[in-house]
Amino acid sequence: MSEDQILSDHILVTGGAGYIGAHACKALARAGFVPVAFDNLATGRESAVKFGPFFRGDLMDPTTIAAAIAQYRPVAVMHFAALSLVGESMRDPGTYWRVNVTGALNLMEATVAAGIRHFVFSSTCATYGDQDGVVLDEETPQHPINAYGASKRAIEDMLRGFEAAHGLQSVIFRYFNVAGADEEGEIGEQHDPETHLIPLMLEAIDGKRPALTLFGDDYPTRDGTCVRDYVHVSDLADAHVLGLNWLRDGRGSRVFCLGTGTGFSVREVIDHARVVTNREVPVLLGARRAGDAAALVSGSARAVAELGWNPKRSNLPQMIRDAWRWSQSRGFARD
Repeated sequence: MSEDQILSDHILVTGGAGYIGAHACKALARAGFVPVAFDNLATGRESAVKFGPFFRGDLMDPTTIAAAIAQYRPVAVMHFAALSLVGESMRDPGTYWRVNVTGALNLMEATVAAGIRHFVFSSTCATYGDQDGVVLDEETPQHPINAYGASKRAIEDMLRGFEAAHGLQSVIFRYFNVAGADEEGEIGEQHDPETHLIPLMLEAIDGKRPALTLFGDDYPTRDGTCVRDYVHVSDLADAHVLGLNWLRDGRGSRVFCLGTGTGFSVREVIDHARVVTNREVPVLLGARRAGDAAALVSGSARAVAELGWNPKRSNLPQMIRDAWRWSQSRGFARD
């Protein structure tokens, strides 16, 4: 790729007004691309769109996808938009199958109709289900235990079918808990309602909620609480740019897991937060949530070796520190 090609290339980023999508847009802009944030703003925030144009559209409406592609003529698609709450997917699986799978299908059909052949997909380690005692890698069998993970696995299968039929090449990233915030303070994690552990914990520390609810303490883990692998959102965004370049360099479809290979329990995350913030974390014990795996830890040996990915920010103290700085500077302000 020449520098002139890169500087003129638009990338359609679905979910580009969301937490991870916005960070990906920043990484793309920094790499010389023009990210087009495509979002229906159901959970995203237009205020997070700072690094390229915004197109308000919905993946359930194929006409808006076609309109965005016609207007900006992107050379590739980066797909983040999805429903992603495990508990909700257990209560209402039909909505997850309908929105996640149909939305992705509409996007893939519009992509191949426009002659676009490169697709970067945000998948999840939830496709593996509950597999304790192992570090998940690209060859680990996938046995999802909730509709969220199952819908993401279905989209992976769809991508393989679209490659066989239409030549659509994809890089699939499987990761689990994303944390932290942009180190420069331009964007951060703001969901409404909030569901992620670290921002919920910081809200409890700062008195913005009465306490952090700990969902179960009787899992078969070292302290009874769920264990997860945490990746810094900016490291994750960097990986997606590397994945895009992998495709554009003609290296073909590939699956990559993104993690540190080290899991932290909920109680361990709380302990780290006490140290980073120098404050106590008020905690209430709640019941287990349906669909939660006891432990999910993902390796990234392939991404490091083949993509040259360097998750330099993905240590728990920095992720909590960056999230804390963001929350203090913005006060979890709502748009």
